[in-house]
Amino acid sequence: MTDKKNRKSHIDRRTILKGATATAGVAASTAISGFPTIWAQNIKDIVLRHSGPPVTAIQKIAEQASKDLGFTVQMQASENADLLNRFLSQSNTMDCADISLVYMRYLIGRNVLQGIPIAKVKHWDKTMPLFTKGESADGKKLPQQGITPLMILYATSPDGQKVTGSAPTEWVTGVPTITNADTLGIRPDLVGRPVVSWADLLSPEFKGRAALQDNPTIGIIDVAMALEARGDVKYVNKGNMTKAEIDATVAKMMEIKKSGQFRSFWSTFDQSVNLMASGEVVVQSMWSPAVAAVRSRGIPCTYQALKEGYRGWGFTLGVMKHVTGLKLDAFYEYLNWYTSGFQGAFIAKQGYYSAQPENARKFLTDDEWGYWFDGKAAASDILSPFGKLMEKAGNVRDGGSINERLGNIAVWNSVMDEDRYLTRRWNEFITS
Repeated sequence: MTDKKNRKSHIDRRTILKGATATAGVAASTAISGFPTIWAQNIKDIVLRHSGPPVTAIQKIAEQASKDLGFTVQMQASENADLLNRFLSQSNTMDCADISLVYMRYLIGRNVLQGIPIAKVKHWDKTMPLFTKGESADGKKLPQQGITPLMILYATSPDGQKVTGSAPTEWVTGVPTITNADTLGIRPDLVGRPVVSWADLLSPEFKGRAALQDNPTIGIIDVAMALEARGDVKYVNKGNMTKAEIDATVAKMMEIKKSGQFRSFWSTFDQSVNLMASGEVVVQSMWSPAVAAVRSRGIPCTYQALKEGYRGWGFTLGVMKHVTGLKLDAFYEYLNWYTSGFQGAFIAKQGYYSAQPENARKFLTDDEWGYWFDGKAAASDILSPFGKLMEKAGNVRDGGSINERLGNIAVWNSVMDEDRYLTRRWNEFITS
C-alpha cells in the first residue's frame, strides 16, 4: 500500500471516530470510506482497557483521555510480577499495556502483542532519539549494556513477533512513552562527606546504614556498578552477566552482607521513603519520586549524580493481539493522544521523562519545564500533578538537565540470559 493510501485510511478512520453522530442514521450495511457505519454508531460504547504499573496506569490520565476522545479508557494497575503474569496469561483481559523494556523481552514472540505501523504513530518524529536511534540528544551513542530500547523496539513484520535488535523498520513492538535514569539516593546531612561514586554503596563508612532494592534484575546491577567502580570485578556486560560473573557478584554480596553493610532490602516505594526519612539509611538504591517524597517532608535527600553514570529504564505502549476493528482504531486514537503531551506532562511532574518531551512542554508552565527538564532552579514551589509539594522554590533538580541525565546512562535495566539462575542465586543471597 502506498503512503498516500495509508494516510487516506488513517484519515478515514479518524473521521469515523470523530463523526459518530453524523453517520448514525446510515444503514448498517452501508460502508463509508471502506468501514461499516455500525462502527461509528458504537464508538461511544468502546471501552479500551489499559494495563500497567501504578506509576503510569493513573486514573486521572484515563479520565482526561475519555473526555477528549469520546470513548472510555479504563486503567488497570498491577505491580511487578503480577503485571507480567497478566501480560502473559491474561492478555485477553486488556487491550493495551504499559510495557517496560525489561518485560518486553518476555512478551516478544509469545503471540501476545501485535506490531504497530510507524505510519500510524502521529508523534513518532517527536520521540527522543534515545529510543529511536540509541543515542543521546547530541548524537552520542550510548553503551549497549542491559536491555536497550533498540534491542526490543523495531519489529521485522506487522505481527510484531520478532525484532531486528537494532535496525529500524516500518513497525514497532510498542511506542516509547516514559523513561528515566536512576542512581543512588543519599542523606547529604548524614553521610558526612561527598558521595561521588557507586562504590560508596559498599563503603565501610556506611556500614549498617546502606540499603538495596530487593529485586534481582535491578539490585544486582546496582551492586555490579559498585563492585566495578571500586575495582572488584570487571564485567563484559553488567546487564547480561555470565554464570561465572553472577557467582562472583553474589559471592561478594554475601561477604558484604555478612559484614553488616546493609540495613535493609526494600521492595516498595514507601519502604524506601521511610528508610531514608527516618535516617536509618543514608545511602541506597532509590527512585526519583521517592527522593522527592523525602524532601517534601522537609528532610534533605539527594538523587546523587555519580561519575560512573546512571542505570536507565523505559516504557512503551503496546497493543494486544486480540484487538481488532473499531477497538483497534480506538487504540491508535488513544496512542496518539497519549503521546501528544497531557500524559507526558502529568508523569513529568512525578519526576519521570516523557519520550516526547516537546509535546509535554505544551502542558507545563515555563517554571515547571525549567525545573524538570532544563535543570534550572525553581522560581516557585513545584507541585505534583495531584497538587502535593514536590520541591520548594530555589531548588534545582538533581543531575541537571534531561540531556545531562539521559546522556550519561551506563547500563539499562535488564532480563539476563541467565535470569533463572540469577533469581536462584539472588534468593540465596537474601536468605543467607
